[in-house]
Order: sequence, then structure tokens, then C-alpha cells
Amino acid sequence: MARITAGIATSHVPLLGVAADTGKDRDAYFGPIFAGYDWTREWIARAENKPDVVILVYNDHASAFDMKIIPTFAIGCGERYKPADEGWGPRKVPDVEGHPDLAWHIAQSLILDEFDMTIINEMDVDHGLTVPLTMMYGAPENWPAKVIPLAVNVVTYPPPSGNRCWALGEAIARAVASFGEDLNVQIWGTGGMSHQLQGPRAGLINAEWDNMFLDGMVGTTQKLRTIPHIEYLRETGSEGIEMVMWLIMRGALGRETKALHRHYHVPCSNTAIGHIVLEPVDGTVPPSPTLEGNNAAAQAAI
Repeated sequence: MARITAGIATSHVPLLGVAADTGKDRDAYFGPIFAGYDWTREWIARAENKPDVVILVYNDHASAFDMKIIPTFAIGCGERYKPADEGWGPRKVPDVEGHPDLAWHIAQSLILDEFDMTIINEMDVDHGLTVPLTMMYGAPENWPAKVIPLAVNVVTYPPPSGNRCWALGEAIARAVASFGEDLNVQIWGTGGMSHQLQGPRAGLINAEWDNMFLDGMVGTTQKLRTIPHIEYLRETGSEGIEMVMWLIMRGALGRETKALHRHYHVPCSNTAIGHIVLEPVDGTVPPSPTLEGNNAAAQAAI
């Protein structure tokens, strides 16, 4: 049986990819940021912690989706994803290898659980997905884990609520647990933390609020799922809403978590960098509230 063994959250600032790709990751500016990921790189390389599959929650930045189509939740079910050209050529990082069998199983389970997922079989993936891989794995010839991309709309209003994202995480946990193959699965939530890229408040960073959010990822509290959109906007800037993607990861870890590692740094460009590694203490998630979601025969069809 597949199992979710850990959750990782991280910012996905594109400048981190530039620093890594140009050998500046240990200079005076970027060194303290990357040093905060050294623990995780060592931890994830150990055999007992190495995931077979990563469900990577991120947002696309007009690389695969644009104003013509804006899915709230989209899951990648393809075999392979190439790095996107974001205007200056694709990053010279490995292609991302998917896990179609698990991805299709999750997609079916979520749809029967009444989450209206968009299924993507072909797309390129931008810095929202490749930068987290770089931060955890460095520059390998091939990424060590297969990846299931899960794209969330946090660019165009209305984005999903934090509560809906947390519930999606719980549904993902149920889906993974019903997959028959023995797989070590991690789920990563990316984006944030506080930042605003434009307008009179450009450059806004709220370290106090960010650390409150990091605190809320740990233990049994579910207070983060009730934060309204307007609070993200007011306290963390127009792009701070990306943090709802962390709640998908947190919801998938169950009733209680403990923190294995935590890192916070400001600034990176005009963004607060946040990173946390969580382990489920009690991975219990509520049963599905839907008819089909509780139909074991339907859930096991793929």
C-alpha cells in the first residue's frame, strides 16, 4: 500500500533557480538561503527518507495556463514534463518524470470524492515546480523521484479557499492510501511566503505573520484552514495567497504533525523565504463525506 511519509513546504522564488544554475548559491547573498536547505538535502538522501514519488503542489506562472483557461486544481497524469521557457530559455535541469499509474488513481479518487480536477497529460513545468526540486536535490543528472504535478490557481481571482485546499489534502491522503503498490510518497506544498510584486505595497514582507503561519503547520491545530483571502492580501501581499498551497500538503499529513526542520530568511529578491519539513504523528484523515468517495469498489477501480 502506498503511504505519505512526509510533507515539505518551500518558497519557489525563480531567482533561486538562477542562483543555483549560475553557481551563486553559496555567495554572500544567496548562501544563507541555501544553507537553510542543507539539512533537508541530507535528510532526503537517506534511504529511509527517499521518496519514490513526490506530489508537488505549485502554481503555474502563465507557462502551461493563461487567461484562456484557468483550472482551479489541475493534476498531471503524463509520463514526462519538460522545463518551460519562461522568456529566457528553459532551465538546464532534467525533465520531470511522472507516475501516471498513481496520478490517474489519485485523479479518479478525487473526482469521485467530488473535487472537480482538471487532468493534464501534456504540459511544460516552470520555476514553481523545478525550483523546489533544485532546493531539495541540487543538480543531479536525473531527479531522484518521480513527480506528480498538482497545479493550483492562485494567480487569478478567485483562488480556492484555505479550507478547500486542506480538504483536498485529506482527499489526496485517502487516494494514496487506497493505491495498492508499495510506495513511499511525499507531498510538497510550495510558494510564498509574504511578498507583493507590484503596486504601492511592492516589496511587502511580514515576518511576524509568516512565522505564525509556520507555527500553525505543526501539531493538531487547524486554525490555518480558516484564514480568509482578505487576510492573506492584507498581511502578506498580493502574492502571499500562494500559501494556501501549503495547506494541501498539511491536510494530507493527517490529524497531527511534528516539525523535523524549519528555515526562514528575508529577503530573497522581494520575497520572504520559508521552508519546513513535517512528519505525520497521527496520519488519520476524516472519511470521505461523499457517496462515491466511500465506495471502496469504485475507489479501487484503477
